[in-house]
Amino acid sequence: MDTTATAVIVAIDGPSGTGKSSTSKAVASQLGLSYLDTGAQYRAITWWMVHNGIDITDPAAIAAAAGKPEIVSGTDPSAPTITVDGTDVAGPIRTQEVTSKVSAVSAVPEVRTRITELQRSISAAAEKGIVVEGRDIGTTVLPDADLKIFLTASPEARAARRSGELKGADVQATREALLKRDAADSGRKTSPLAKADDAVEVDTSDLTLQQVIECVVTLVEEKRAAK
Repeated sequence: MDTTATAVIVAIDGPSGTGKSSTSKAVASQLGLSYLDTGAQYRAITWWMVHNGIDITDPAAIAAAAGKPEIVSGTDPSAPTITVDGTDVAGPIRTQEVTSKVSAVSAVPEVRTRITELQRSISAAAEKGIVVEGRDIGTTVLPDADLKIFLTASPEARAARRSGELKGADVQATREALLKRDAADSGRKTSPLAKADDAVEVDTSDLTLQQVIECVVTLVEEKRAAK
């Protein structure tokens, strides 16, 4: 098969707790595509800022430091990796400290410009195609993606999933945190969380993860066949 003809770039956007990461990784694995978790990149630069004592409440300080860390993302969906200046940060970037600060850091235009350039270069280098998941992939990062998917789910479904991931976290508190994060991400001036006009919306509230994966795989295969 001529892989160049079937290389496909898939953008999967949506808020936290919709099943983006699990779906994207599984779809990429199933279809032999690369995979990029863009949220991890924003978490990585946030971790670096915290680790290096940058004042997270000062956008100018964040902007001045945005170009300093070297962030490298591995794109194997079965074992995605992320390093900052050669240090494996896959664990540290998932802490509550980083989670609570990532919206503030990622709202700074210089940070978004830096990370967007990184995401575009990784996507362009993926010979067999790639599944890129995030919040502004279809609208800003890869507006010419072959397929754009926007995953949604009710706040209740998202909170239940996320609190399950967070091992017994309070569902109500998790729901409030998710809605606060949505408001911050949707309201920021630079590349807000938004559904692209030509994106296919998939509501995952009442679907199992396997059903969501099957739905997205079908959409990608249809797009590949049409190319």
